[in-house]
Amino acid sequence: MFRTKKFLNFIVTLSLIFIVLVACNGNKNVSNSIEENANENKNGQQEEPYTISIMAKLHTPETPNEKLLKLLEDATNTKLDIQWVPDNNYDERLSTAFATGSLPQVVAMNFNSFVKFKDAIRADQFWEVGPYLDEFENLSKLKEEILANTMVDGKLYSLYQGRPLSRQGMIYRKDWADKLGLSAPTNTDEFYEMLRAFSEDDPNGSGTNDTIGLTDRSDLIYGAFKTVASWYGTPNEWGEKDGQLLPEFMFPAYMDTLNFLREVHSNGYINQDFPVTSKTDQQALFKNGTAGVYVGSMADVEGLYNDAITLNPDLELDVQNYVEGPQGEFGVWSIPGFNGILLFPKSEIETEDDLRKILGFYDQLMTPEVANLLVWGVEGEHYTVKDGRALPNADNQKKIDTEVRPYLSLEIGEPETSGRYEGYFTYEVKAKAEELIKDNENYLIKNPTVTLDSETFIQNSERLKLIMVDATYKYILGQIDEEGFEKAITDWKNQGGDKVIEEFNTHYQQIN
Repeated sequence: MFRTKKFLNFIVTLSLIFIVLVACNGNKNVSNSIEENANENKNGQQEEPYTISIMAKLHTPETPNEKLLKLLEDATNTKLDIQWVPDNNYDERLSTAFATGSLPQVVAMNFNSFVKFKDAIRADQFWEVGPYLDEFENLSKLKEEILANTMVDGKLYSLYQGRPLSRQGMIYRKDWADKLGLSAPTNTDEFYEMLRAFSEDDPNGSGTNDTIGLTDRSDLIYGAFKTVASWYGTPNEWGEKDGQLLPEFMFPAYMDTLNFLREVHSNGYINQDFPVTSKTDQQALFKNGTAGVYVGSMADVEGLYNDAITLNPDLELDVQNYVEGPQGEFGVWSIPGFNGILLFPKSEIETEDDLRKILGFYDQLMTPEVANLLVWGVEGEHYTVKDGRALPNADNQKKIDTEVRPYLSLEIGEPETSGRYEGYFTYEVKAKAEELIKDNENYLIKNPTVTLDSETFIQNSERLKLIMVDATYKYILGQIDEEGFEKAITDWKNQGGDKVIEEFNTHYQQIN
């Protein structure tokens, strides 16, 4: 009897130990389970980590420490050899690496670099990845309309880093608007009236003429000009007229925009030196209470608010995207949907098997678990989850900047395709801005030349661009009239512009 009890106790003890071990094993964190799955091949055997060399842009002052790198390597069963190159030196380093035959296996490019490398792509120096994407569960989810914007002659050679198609709109002083009885502008007349009132009707109650309506900078694209031009119905870089593609400045809506901003400038409703104003100085005019309207990325509202509130605790901001033009329609210019693309040099990736392993790595980066690790860091340390969104840990901002932010350069796709968390915003106006950014997708004005080629444009783009940028500023400042602006267009055409029009249209007709 005694022996039987001892035996039963022994069995119970073993059972408890077994249960504890199973429970502990079941509580392994997600990254461990990813690692186990990644480390086993189809036969259940362990595979050695695959080494991948990557040239990545560095958008932070210092290279990141390797904490997140190690977690990413463990989760994807890889050894990552990342060449971090500061953003302002990246294009030069890329050209040098290409010329010297020292490219890594994965190369990031922005849109302008991609255009310059099209001849090399056509010369079969980079892998065509389109035929392989359907082999991968996550890569196959990438948006077809954005992939199409990166194609060369109808073939896909790249993966993209997704970005919102248009963040453009306006940020304005709601406290000033409320005081003056103004609502959010819904058309260009109301927008003009807000600029006038913020300049002339003493919105801050100082009793002096110390405010202006609009703050702007020396940037015709990401400053106010291009967004206001969209409201007037101006094409995005190029548009179609009578079956022919023409540059935006040859359309009446461009001149309408010039006349609008010329009047705004002549009446003193904008900083008079905006053509030579930096973004930092532009934002400072808004933060310090000089200007009441900022036209550009609505996503900037939180940063502007956080800095401005220290100077004016009573400040209130709001955002608006929908501003109709004189024809009663709203449109907003869009980017092609990507911040950058990744290409895969054949000189460094010799076989299809190697290419598949690299594509497999990026497929894993698009799983929700790894994508969240890449973008947000470690849950509980760098961020917490609130209402199904990621809330960065404000107390660990320095750790986020040094351990997480640089790795955003490796992201593929976007939240809709990877399933990763979107951000949680404690500032309600920032949350509203993000919703309006999504709303912009219903009103996009796209650039029809994104996938078109013009050798003349590639060789002369900077010189040609300068002609029209200079003429645009001079017209707004009142230094030339409409005849002078037309003369600038003639100069543009004579210095290669006519050839660009011809080449773009020839390619356009070939693919349509």
